[in-house]
Amino acid sequence: MVRRQLEPAYVLHSRNFRETSLIVEAFTRDYGRVAVIAKGAKSARSRWRNVLQPFRPLLLSWNQRTDLGLLTAVDQVASPPALQGQSLYCGLYLNELLMRLLHRSDPHTEVFERYRQVLSELASEAPPQPLLRVFEKHMLEAIGYAMLLDREYGSDAEIQPACWYEYQPDRGPVCCNGPGKGRVSGAALLDLQAEDLQFERLPELRMLMRSVIGYHLGDKPLASLSLFTG
Repeated sequence: MVRRQLEPAYVLHSRNFRETSLIVEAFTRDYGRVAVIAKGAKSARSRWRNVLQPFRPLLLSWNQRTDLGLLTAVDQVASPPALQGQSLYCGLYLNELLMRLLHRSDPHTEVFERYRQVLSELASEAPPQPLLRVFEKHMLEAIGYAMLLDREYGSDAEIQPACWYEYQPDRGPVCCNGPGKGRVSGAALLDLQAEDLQFERLPELRMLMRSVIGYHLGDKPLASLSLFTG
């Protein structure tokens, strides 16, 4: 049995387990996504009842013998970011994205730190779309699906701002004859590469990232996309 102590973490999702307990899916800094049983967490007298909530910065301790660990301690280390309205929907989207794309016990420290930072910026009412697009880009890169954004697939030609491209999710951009449904401008691709997103190109990039992420998710779409327009 392995004991994990005081690991920085966020709750992504929880579900009922037996009568009074929960199975908590958490995103941890050093161990990636983990699932733990929180015994008695649904009880009115449980000290964990109001702490095991999304977006709260936590320190988790648990014992790990199988794929499903046993929670032993929870400490909230700071106030949760004040997410509401659109920013709350964006946070739920990020949680579902992490749940769907990250494998258990596959650590991604950089993604964890970016997630923490994005939650803070969403709470400060920063425009959500640029935050989400850059987070998506880095997350895909971290899990082995880095996007080709500065060169054309096949020819290796540099992306031209004035040209239009069809982006093949498993390959990259291919030059097309002008704009059209599902196509993205070279300027938008270069914006994303530089992480300097211009307002007028955000709709293109939202369409692009939904297409690429949808490809990697397969047939089951993200439920949180129905909540907001980010």
